[in-house]
Amino acid sequence: MILDLNNVGTRPSTFEFEVGPDDVSLDADNATIVSPVISSLEAVRSGDEIDLKGTFDAELKVDCVRCLERVPYTLPVEFDVRYVPPEQFAAEGEHEVAGTELAVDVIEGERLDLTEFVREQILLNLPEQTFCQEDCKGLCQKCGANLNLIDCNCKEAETDPRWAALADLK
Repeated sequence: MILDLNNVGTRPSTFEFEVGPDDVSLDADNATIVSPVISSLEAVRSGDEIDLKGTFDAELKVDCVRCLERVPYTLPVEFDVRYVPPEQFAAEGEHEVAGTELAVDVIEGERLDLTEFVREQILLNLPEQTFCQEDCKGLCQKCGANLNLIDCNCKEAETDPRWAALADLK
């Protein structure tokens, strides 16, 4: 979906839109969108800048970081982004990004792709780690079995032969 920024005035305007799961490619191996993302955003123009504020919930399937099982995950996203023209964004050359600049993005032209906007917001808000359950046992380091489902018969106390001599010291 495309938001025509010419329709954004100095008074806040509310826009509602829906992005289907097949429309957004997260390019992340550990997460996929499973249902449409329905969002409501408020847009307001201030000179050359456009401010977008709003929320949405994304229903995802994410990998548990311990056992790699896919688990359902609801990602609540709250955004407040300011779009500025390219000439206003940064001075030439390298510079350190301040915390206040993290919610600033460049917009060229008078159109904003809301599908790409939703994709960016999901990727920015994905948690670093997700667990299928709080006490997930993970995978066996020897055979790769999911320890939540079975107890494998791999030896846990196998000692590296280079360290075996230290066991005799007591």
